[in-house]
Amino acid sequence: MTEEPQAPGRNDVNGEAHDIPINQRISRPRKWKQVIVRLALAGIIFVSGLVSGYFIWGHSQSNQTASLEMNALMNTVNPKDGFKIQAIYGDVGPRLIAAGAIDLAIFTQLYQQAGQPLSAQEMDVLTKGSSEQIAITRENAHFLLNYFWALGLTNKNAILNEGPIHQASGGQIDQFASTGGWTIGEKPVTELFSSAEIIPLTTEQQARVEEVAKAVYRPCCDNPTHFPDCNHGMAMLGLLELMATQNASTDEMFQAAKYANAYWFPQQTFEQAIYFNTVQKTDYAEVGAKQVVGMQYSSGSGFKQVHQWLEENGYLENAPGGGNNCGV
Repeated sequence: MTEEPQAPGRNDVNGEAHDIPINQRISRPRKWKQVIVRLALAGIIFVSGLVSGYFIWGHSQSNQTASLEMNALMNTVNPKDGFKIQAIYGDVGPRLIAAGAIDLAIFTQLYQQAGQPLSAQEMDVLTKGSSEQIAITRENAHFLLNYFWALGLTNKNAILNEGPIHQASGGQIDQFASTGGWTIGEKPVTELFSSAEIIPLTTEQQARVEEVAKAVYRPCCDNPTHFPDCNHGMAMLGLLELMATQNASTDEMFQAAKYANAYWFPQQTFEQAIYFNTVQKTDYAEVGAKQVVGMQYSSGSGFKQVHQWLEENGYLENAPGGGNNCGV
């Protein structure tokens, strides 16, 4: 009698056909092949974990390095220890209060409400005067902005009486941000404007102020300090006048303007610093002050071109803190 062939995967045990378990049907070479594949996959997963972990760590390190570099750059723009201006406070503060330019109660309340109460030293500057050399810092930049704004607005000067701001006023001098925006005086701004000889200038000193004022711009508009139609322009005028009366040179005045702008416009100046580093391969501290504050880089339109170039070339960064506006 002919035996029927056994179906694949079946075995005759005691004359009966039984299924062979699948794991017994796999040959030894195939088993080893699966083991090798599994080990290889495990190795790939392990290595992938290491590599991804490395890249995450590397990305974190890269971010930390970039942050340190940006902070270092910001320190050249706004030095932590401040920038010393070639002038002392003198008795300007008490004179401004006496002239009605500053209402001390409103002035101090303004800073308290902003969470930046005036320091004892700043109160002395306002009420007693000071023989200390002026240093603009991150902490007092806002105080000095308003302090010099009051001075530029109130001190009698031909730039205000005969210059572009007078010519553009149409008889309404309070229509500008630098005039109508001054709301913390004891008198109406129309009475304060160029009303008191807080710091009289000689003819030679006036000539220096006008020379520098015509060449110092600010990135909020296209007007130089010679046309002080916003608070930054009026404050810069006050700063230049004070320096001139204390016989600072024009170079010293330009240098002070460079750093006053830097503290009053930290974001814009930070971008300028990136631009100078990238395009001119020059640190901000080494760039000529007259070049920095000139129309090409520090006017509204000039800064716009700097900003646009940085944006188009992937260099745009936000300054580590800081900001500005054209109000009190």
